[in-house]
Amino acid sequence: MSKLLTLKPESLWKYFYELTQIPRPSKHEEKVRQFVVDFGKEHGLKTVVDEIGNVIISKPATPGMENRQGVVLQAHLDMVPQKNEDTVHDFTNDPLKPYVDEEWVKADGTTLGADNGIGVAAAMAVLASKDLKHGPVEALFTIDEETGMTGAFELKSGILHGDILLNMDSEDEGELYIGCAGGTNANARFSYQESEAPSGFETFKLVVKGLKGGHSGLDIPLGRGNSNKILNRLMWVAERQFNLRLSTIDGGSLRNAIPRESSAIIGIPSANKEGFFSYVKEFTEIVRKELSAVEPDLSILIDPVAGPAAWIDEKTQHNLLNALYACPNGVIRMSNEMPGLVETSTNLAIVKSSNGEIKVQCLLRSSVDSAKTDLEQMIRSVFELAGATILFDGQYQGWKPNPESAILKTMQNVYQKKFGKIPEIRAIHAGLECGILGGAYPNWDMISFGPTIRFPHSPDEKVNIKTVEKFWDFLIETLKEIPVK
Repeated sequence: MSKLLTLKPESLWKYFYELTQIPRPSKHEEKVRQFVVDFGKEHGLKTVVDEIGNVIISKPATPGMENRQGVVLQAHLDMVPQKNEDTVHDFTNDPLKPYVDEEWVKADGTTLGADNGIGVAAAMAVLASKDLKHGPVEALFTIDEETGMTGAFELKSGILHGDILLNMDSEDEGELYIGCAGGTNANARFSYQESEAPSGFETFKLVVKGLKGGHSGLDIPLGRGNSNKILNRLMWVAERQFNLRLSTIDGGSLRNAIPRESSAIIGIPSANKEGFFSYVKEFTEIVRKELSAVEPDLSILIDPVAGPAAWIDEKTQHNLLNALYACPNGVIRMSNEMPGLVETSTNLAIVKSSNGEIKVQCLLRSSVDSAKTDLEQMIRSVFELAGATILFDGQYQGWKPNPESAILKTMQNVYQKKFGKIPEIRAIHAGLECGILGGAYPNWDMISFGPTIRFPHSPDEKVNIKTVEKFWDFLIETLKEIPVK
């Protein structure tokens, strides 16, 4: 902690550290919201909490800057709660344990919350400053970005008065983002009858673990393993070859995180046990070879357990395993307009059974609305053929790039003067709040930028120290150069 607080800019890192000590998983932002509200009042700034729970703090222009366009600094308060299996941590009560590891800041066994704590801390540092030059500034701290973008969806028009939105939720320093993908949640449900334990079966817990996971938009082109797909692939074969029966299944926890671990309670006839064990070993080696470059720690475990009280009926089990095998996952199409950018993807994020119901959730993303609709229909057909019900919700629109943006040109010039090169202009295959916020404030000229963050939404999350300093310098220089009204 002491080393963290010596990093520059000290004010930003101070607020970031304080944020790491406040539990703030999505939908549990009460404590961090109060922290930000108290901060605004402590600094004598107008502080408002809207109906949904977003916080808006306003700061007047510094002397001589009153004629500049108003700027809205925007970041989200919540973070993704992910931890390593051997880490004991309660995200609703326990502080994070950040530490400096050479050129990076990481957290001990958990996500760091740099997504989007660095953005929140940067906005707070601007609001608290006494010597920075800037026009009128409003800071918009939204809630529940990671699980539904609820704060952005529920933001009312007319509350904010700025002309320019600076979203500080991107994760590659030196890049300016002017567009993002839209998204949709696919929610499939199977109903099953609970049957008695088959005779002559032995029961086991089957676990796929050791995967890296990651952000289901940013990391989807890396080709990492999806634990739900791997587990299902194994069970699909074992059902046919070894008469596998399924009692429960539990894979993934967040719609926007590539699942790292999945498990199932299964039964195998005693006569088939040795053959099944040999197959698990063989299958593990096959998948390890397939994913050796990206998943070196993949493992598949099988351990005996006490026999469960109930089993999923055979018809539903068969339909489920077929649907999960056929369900699309990963990159569907790359962009024609922007080389290297994913256009359309989907993540088979969650599969869970309980009380006669199996829930399957996928997060679909695309920067092309018609392609997203096509993917919805593809997934609907898979699950309806398998006898499941399916609905789509949580739709959010993408953000259409505007290469002629005035703030884009200003920030390009500022970056070139400050750092000697022109920043790259990009769109991102992730759900930024800009598209949704722009619906309520269509007059806003919008840019998203930030420091370099790697492996967000996973316990490997880390933020590069030098890029945080560059991000801050770029932010304060941009505020000086905001155009006049």
